[in-house]
This record gives sequence, C-alpha cells and structure tokens, in this order.
Amino acid sequence: MTSLALDGDEVHVWRAASDLMAGRLEDLSQSLSADERTRAGRFAFRRDRDRFIVRRGLLRAILARYLAVDPARLQFDYGASGKPALAWQGAGIRFNLSHSAGLVLYAVARGREVGVDVEQIRTAIAQERVPEHFFSPREVAALRALPVDAQPEAFFACWTRKEAYVKARGEGLGLGLDRFEVSLVPGEPAALLHTADDADEASRWSLQAWAPARGYVAALAVEGQACRLTCRPWPG
Repeated sequence: MTSLALDGDEVHVWRAASDLMAGRLEDLSQSLSADERTRAGRFAFRRDRDRFIVRRGLLRAILARYLAVDPARLQFDYGASGKPALAWQGAGIRFNLSHSAGLVLYAVARGREVGVDVEQIRTAIAQERVPEHFFSPREVAALRALPVDAQPEAFFACWTRKEAYVKARGEGLGLGLDRFEVSLVPGEPAALLHTADDADEASRWSLQAWAPARGYVAALAVEGQACRLTCRPWPG
C-alpha cells in the first residue's frame, strides 16, 4: 500500500458529507475500535449514531492513506482536553476534525499542530448576545459596527477562527475565548491578532478561512507560517 504524500509545509483538508455515506456504514463500522463502537451506541438517536460512525470511520480511512496501514490498526491517544492524536507518532502526522450538521472536515499536517472548525451560518445566533458573552470587547465592537445583514457571517468567521486556534492548542475552552483576538471583518485576511498572555503567541500561528460549502464557514489554525492549504472532497 502506497502512502499519500504530505510535505511539512502543507496542510490537507478533506471534506465529506456524513449523511451521504449510509451505504458504507457497515464497512466504516468494521474499522472502529471497541471503544468507538461503545461511544456510538450511547447516542439516543440513530442519525447521530450513524453520523458518529461515519465521522470516525472516515477519519481512520483518511489517516490510513498517509500511513499506508489498515484503518482498523490505528490507535488514538487523547490529551487533557480531549484532543485526539495518533498513538503511533513515527510519521509525525497531526490531525483535527470538525463537523456541523451533515458536513465534516478533516485537517492533516506533518510535524506541526493543527486545528480546524466548521460552522453552518445561523442568523439568529449572531443577533443574540452570544458575542458579548464570549468575544473580546474589541471583537464585539468590530462586529456590531458592521451592517446587520453582514453580522451573521462575521460572527461565525470569528467563532471558527477562535475554535480552530483553541483546538490546535489542545487546551479546550478553558483557554478563554475572550483572552485572544482574531480578525472578523469581511474582506480582511484571517489572522490571530493578539493574545492576552503572550505578546509573541500570534507570530507562532497562522490562520486561514474559507467557505467549504454554501451556507458554511470554516477556519484552519496551523503552528508556524508558510502553510500551503489544499482542500478536496473525500474520496478524492
């Protein structure tokens, strides 16, 4: 089996629709570990259970392509905040995944930490007081200065960039979403602008943003700079 090439200066992001994989559900389920099957069985609703099986099965299938191994052989460790990592690190592969509704993204890098987040744009959330509870005062001011019809996309641009950075750090929401600032104004490049705890932290990470499907926004946080991002559907 030939491994999929991945250079240290690039990140691959795979896009899949978990609701369209029902025909492969049994095959994907066979690659899961006993623990993953137990977790799947805890979901009260079949749709949620099937989506979990597809997401984990595809994760194994994707990573197996880079390592040239049987997907069922992969083993995972979990950090203090639950971030998954390959138990075998010989290839230096790092990964992260995110899902919203029926869309799932997988980010894969080599030798650098990575975080990805995707969200379906929902207008009502931006109109509520969610930003005031989670964003920094300057982010809230920038968001509320935009026209009302531009605020939903800007809100989710901000949210996904923050989530991607937090996930790349592997610290969970204990990091505090108001302790750092990202760009959010439409037309501005995605960027980590400032962190309250370390003046040099922003220079250690790069952010990228894109629309993976109509009505969705996504963001990627990568350790270091000069990242070449390639996005493609799975299977690709």
